Amino acid sequence: MFNWTPTQRNVAFASFASWTLDAFDFFILVFVLSDLADNFHTSISDVSIAIMLTLAVRPVGALLFGRLAEKYGRRPILMVNIVLFSLFELLSAWSPTFAAFLAFRAIYGIAMGGVWGVASSLAMETIPDRSRGLMSGIFQAGYPCGYLLASIIFGLFYSMVGWRGMFLIGALPILLLPFVWFKVPESPVWLAARERKESVALLPIIRTHWKLCVFMVLLMACFNFFSHGTQDLYPTFLKVQHGFDPHTVSIIAISYNIAAMLGGVCFGLFSEKIGRKRAIIIASLLSLPVLPLWAFSSGSWAVGIGAFLMQFMVQGAWGVVPTYLTELVPANTRAVLPGFVYQLGNLLASVNATLQSKIAETHGGNYGLAMAIVAGTVAILICVLVAFGRETRGIEISGS
Repeated sequence: MFNWTPTQRNVAFASFASWTLDAFDFFILVFVLSDLADNFHTSISDVSIAIMLTLAVRPVGALLFGRLAEKYGRRPILMVNIVLFSLFELLSAWSPTFAAFLAFRAIYGIAMGGVWGVASSLAMETIPDRSRGLMSGIFQAGYPCGYLLASIIFGLFYSMVGWRGMFLIGALPILLLPFVWFKVPESPVWLAARERKESVALLPIIRTHWKLCVFMVLLMACFNFFSHGTQDLYPTFLKVQHGFDPHTVSIIAISYNIAAMLGGVCFGLFSEKIGRKRAIIIASLLSLPVLPLWAFSSGSWAVGIGAFLMQFMVQGAWGVVPTYLTELVPANTRAVLPGFVYQLGNLLASVNATLQSKIAETHGGNYGLAMAIVAGTVAILICVLVAFGRETRGIEISGS
């Protein structure tokens, strides 16, 4: 990383920051589920439909903005994404009814769906090939970093601004635009492909590589159950089941998101040494012995330690995903196909929050049991699927 050029560092920062701020906007919602339920006179499981909608429409955004990025370049489409998800985060704060809130979250989800594929392709096509594992971990660490920012903002400002104020703060990512405009160039790989007039037709690629696409969608469904299954209802679990106050919830959330960032970078870097597959499998397996401490312990210290260890492993496995998907797909589909299969996996996993809340409600409000069932199951499935996948470490992308 220290040998990267200033331009490469700017691209790395912009890609990381865009995914961080996108995740920040998404995770604001998980901290105020109970407040929204009270405001709109409905149940937490009903409000969790907003999470499901946001996740369910993300494949639309990944396909739409990914195709535009293949045609017009990564940089301008990333800027459009930032404007749109900031705008609809702002509109969420002014929702007059629950139906309007759900509509705004759905449209926000379309904008959110485009960011991951566009930003990751911009980063992976710009940084040196030998640094992709590290960049993968750094980029994916933007997701828990966004969660961390939401945790800090919730702890500092929630009591003053309420749930509507939290969404108003969520419009701040638009401040990233000047940096992208002045400091971030277009992907050199995309520029070279444009000069060669390479075809960017998606359907022929999917038809030719349909087995790979099915594999990636199933893998990403498990990965999204893994992350959302351990994150989305965790603040509700801490507030409702354990009765922790907002300050304690914020401190625990801050600690496990720091762990998530560390895990993503460590296992992303680790994957350059032992391979992508082994790094993912090791991180996923190590989450299993942590489950009892994470979901069934009592007291803020024990719960906090369990959450720290769990997110280190979950996001450690996730830290390898951006480079693994980028290396798996054909060269002229990197802005659209990795993001598209990622978000299709999100679509399959979009029922997670509603599923877990229903399980909890039918077991006396036991959110810990609901989360443990999902997390343990998908950790094993990830190991099985990855074991049958191919290793990709060492594949050239940038040609540097």
